[in-house]
Amino acid sequence: MNYVWAMKSAMVVMLAGAVASPASAASATGCEGGGFTVMTVSQAFSGSVDTTIPAGTVGALLRVRGRYVEFDVRADTFEVVDYALTGAANPLDLTGGVRTVLFASKKPEAGTLTSAVSILVSNDDLQLQRAGDVGSIKLQAKDCASGGIFQMEPERADGGTTVITHTLGPGVFYFDNPNFRPPLPNLPLCPPGGPFTKDCFAVPVRPRINFANNVSKQLVGRDSTQVATAITQSRTRASWMVASGGRLGGVLGEDSTEVAPPATVCVMNCQAQNRGRGRFVNLGFPFPVPATSILPPP
Repeated sequence: MNYVWAMKSAMVVMLAGAVASPASAASATGCEGGGFTVMTVSQAFSGSVDTTIPAGTVGALLRVRGRYVEFDVRADTFEVVDYALTGAANPLDLTGGVRTVLFASKKPEAGTLTSAVSILVSNDDLQLQRAGDVGSIKLQAKDCASGGIFQMEPERADGGTTVITHTLGPGVFYFDNPNFRPPLPNLPLCPPGGPFTKDCFAVPVRPRINFANNVSKQLVGRDSTQVATAITQSRTRASWMVASGGRLGGVLGEDSTEVAPPATVCVMNCQAQNRGRGRFVNLGFPFPVPATSILPPP
C-alpha cells in the first residue's frame, strides 16, 4: 500500500460522524471556548483549517496549543510529548487551576514518518496525520477540560500491530481503582441494550486501572483502547500492541470511572467525541489513592 496516498485519501474524513465508546465523551461545558493552534517553525494554523504541510517544510516539532490542552509532536515519529492540561478556568477543570503534565510521552513504534502532514482544525477538534514506509499515525484531540479528548490511531501496510507506550508525567501514577473491587453497590445488570440508568450496571464491574496524582482531588483518567492488547503496566508506564486501524485513547474525569459498555470494535475512522452522556453508574475513585492501590515501579 502507498501510505502517502492513503494519508491524503484520509484527509477527507472529518471528525464528525463518530464511532466511539459511550464513555469517551466530554460535555460541551468542558470544551467551552476551546480551540487549537498548530505551530511549526514558520507557520501557525488555527480557526477552521484543512490543509497539508509539505514534507520539506514540516520541521522537527509540531507545537499544539489550546485553551485547556497543549502538547508537542515529534514530526518524524508522531510521538506526543508533554501532554498537559493547562488549568484554564472551567467548571469541569480537573487540576485546581494548575498546569499539569499528564503524559511525558505517548510513543508509537511505527518507523520514520516522511510524508506531508495533514492538519484538520475545526472548533475544538484537531486531527494530524503523517505516513512513512512502514505505516501511518493519526492523532485526534479535543481542546476540553475533561472527557474523551485524545486518541492515537496507527495503520500499517502489512496489517500488523504497532506498539504504543505511555509514560506518565511528574507525580502522576497508575493505580488499581479499589472502588472497582468488592464490596460493590448491590445493583442489578441493566437489560441488554438498555435502558441504561444509574440504578443498574450497564456491564459487570471489572477491575479498572486509572491514573491520578494525589494532588488534584478531581484529577482522574483512564487509557481507553480499541482493538489493542496490553503488554506491560507499571506505576508510570504502560504499553500496548494496537491493531492496524485500532486506537489508544484517553478519557479524563467522571467518564473514566463510569461503569459503561466497552469501546466498539473499530478499525476505520474511529473518533474522539464531545457528546455528554452521564447515564451510567459512576464509582469514582478514592482521594488520596491508597499506597496499596498504586501499581509498583517497572
